[in-house]
Amino acid sequence: MRILLVYAEFPRTYWGFQYTLHIVGKRASLPPLGLVTVASHLPAEWELRLVDMNVERLDDEALLWADAVLVGGMLIQAPSMRAVVRRARALGRRTVVGGPAASTSPGEFAEADVVFGGEVEGREAELIALIAPRAARRPVVGARQILVPLRKDARPSVTSSPVPRFDLLELSAYSGMCVQYSRGCPFRCEFCDIIEIFGRVPRTKTPAQVVAELETLRKLGWTGAVFVVDDNFIGNIKQVRQLLPELGAWQEAHGHPFELYTEASLNLARDAALVSAMIAAGFTSVFLGIETPSAEALAETQKTQNLRVDLVAAVEALTRAGLEVMGGFIVGFDSDKPSAFEVQRRFLADAPIPLAMVGLLTALPDTQLWRRLEAEGRLRHESGGDQMTRPNFVPVMDEEALLAGYADLLRELYSVDGYLRRCRAALAMLPEPPVLYKQRSWIPILARVLTTLGVASPRRRMFWSLVAEALRRSPRFVPWAIGKAIQGEHLIRFTEADLLPRIERALAEVRQSRPESAVRGRDSRRTTADAGAW
Repeated sequence: MRILLVYAEFPRTYWGFQYTLHIVGKRASLPPLGLVTVASHLPAEWELRLVDMNVERLDDEALLWADAVLVGGMLIQAPSMRAVVRRARALGRRTVVGGPAASTSPGEFAEADVVFGGEVEGREAELIALIAPRAARRPVVGARQILVPLRKDARPSVTSSPVPRFDLLELSAYSGMCVQYSRGCPFRCEFCDIIEIFGRVPRTKTPAQVVAELETLRKLGWTGAVFVVDDNFIGNIKQVRQLLPELGAWQEAHGHPFELYTEASLNLARDAALVSAMIAAGFTSVFLGIETPSAEALAETQKTQNLRVDLVAAVEALTRAGLEVMGGFIVGFDSDKPSAFEVQRRFLADAPIPLAMVGLLTALPDTQLWRRLEAEGRLRHESGGDQMTRPNFVPVMDEEALLAGYADLLRELYSVDGYLRRCRAALAMLPEPPVLYKQRSWIPILARVLTTLGVASPRRRMFWSLVAEALRRSPRFVPWAIGKAIQGEHLIRFTEADLLPRIERALAEVRQSRPESAVRGRDSRRTTADAGAW
C-alpha cells in the first residue's frame, strides 16, 4: 500500500515568517507534526511519502504514485486542502482528509472520499480500514462520502502513542522542529476550539516518550529550536513537574542540543519554582494568551485565570527569570469600546513582548462563542481561520470603527520604532543566557543577513540598533538580536504589504454596504485611519 501524506499550503501569516525564511536558508517555519504522528500509526509494511506544500511543490507524479492520499491541515489551510483533494480525485486516487480543519469543519471537504475527525490513538484499525482499498473502497466519483466525526465522549490516552515519523521530513528545510507533550486545557475560554477538539482534561505523554522523541530528532541530526506545541504546556502541572527534571537531565547529558519554547497559561507566572524548572530544562520563551488588559472583556470571554494575576507584573517576572514572552491579543469583544485600542496600545507600548500578535475576535466553528452568537442570530458565516479581516459575526462595536482602530493599532505595533521599543524592553530585562545552546553556526548565513538586513533593507536601522544594544549588554545576546531583526523584518513587511491592505479592503466593503447618508456622516468626522495617523 502506497500512502502519500500531503500538508496543505499556508497563506502568508505572522507566524509563517515567509518574508525572511530565505535569509536563514529555510523554506518553512515548522513541520506537519500531525501528519508524521498519523504516519507512525500506519502499518509498517506500507510505503509512505510526505509532501509539505510549504516546502516543495506537489506534482502529479507524486499523486499518481499513491494508492491513497492523506491530506491534513488547519482551518486557514482549507482552500489548499480542497485543491489537493480535487487534484487527487481527478487522477483517480482515494482521498482521506483529517486534522483540526476536518475535525471542526467537516462540511468544508465535501469532495473527499473520507473525512476523519478527531485523534487517531485507539482508532488506528478504523482509519486503516478506511484507507485500504480492499476494506472500504468506494468509487472516487459519485458515491456517498464516509464521514467519521470528532468524538467528544472518548478522549484517548496518548501514553502509547509511538514516536512520530520524523524521518519522513526534510529536516533542513525547517527553522524549527516540534514535539507534543499534552493535549487539552483545563480552562474554558469562550473563543477557544482546543477544548472542543481535545477536551478540558489535559492528557500527557510519559517523560520517557518525550525524551524518545527528542532523542530521535537528535539522532537524525537536528539541533536548535524545538517547539513543544501543547496549547497549554502547564495544563497538568503535576505531570509537568515530573517531566521537567528528566528533560533537563537529558539536555545536560547531550550538551543542550535544543532550545525549547511552548505555549502556556498566564498562571505560570505565579509559580516561580515551575518557571525555574522550565528554564533548567531548556525553555527560553513562552507564548501567552494575554488577550486584553480589560477585566470586563476577560470576564466576558471566561478567561478568569488572567483576572487572578497582574498582567504587567506577570510578563516582567517571566522575562526577568529568563523566559521571553510572546503574546496573543484580541480586540472586538462585545464589551470593547473604541477606547480598547488605546488600552492595548498603552499596555504594549513599552512591554517586553517583541512578538505581540493582535487579532480580531473570531467565532471558530463549534466553540462556545460560536454557539452563543448563533443563538443570538449574529453569525454571518463560518470562519476561515483568518483572525485579521472582517469578523464572521455582527460585532457590538461599529464595524468601521473596529477595523479602523485595529489598523491603527497594527501600524503602531509594527512600525520600526514600535517594534524596537519592545525589543529594547525585553533586552533590558532578560538575564544573560545560562547556556549557549547548540545551533547551526551563523557564519554560513552571516553574509546574507548583513547584506539583506544590514544594507539592502529599508529597515536596516533596526538591525544595527539591535546588534549594537545587544553588544552593550553582552556578546551572548548578539544571536538573539539577529534573530529579532529577522523576525521583525517579516512582521513589519507582512503588516505593511499584506495585512493593512486587507483591512483597507474590508473597510471599503463596510463603507459600501452603508446607506449613503451614514457614509457621508462618517466621512465628515474622519477616523484616525482616514487621517493617516501614526
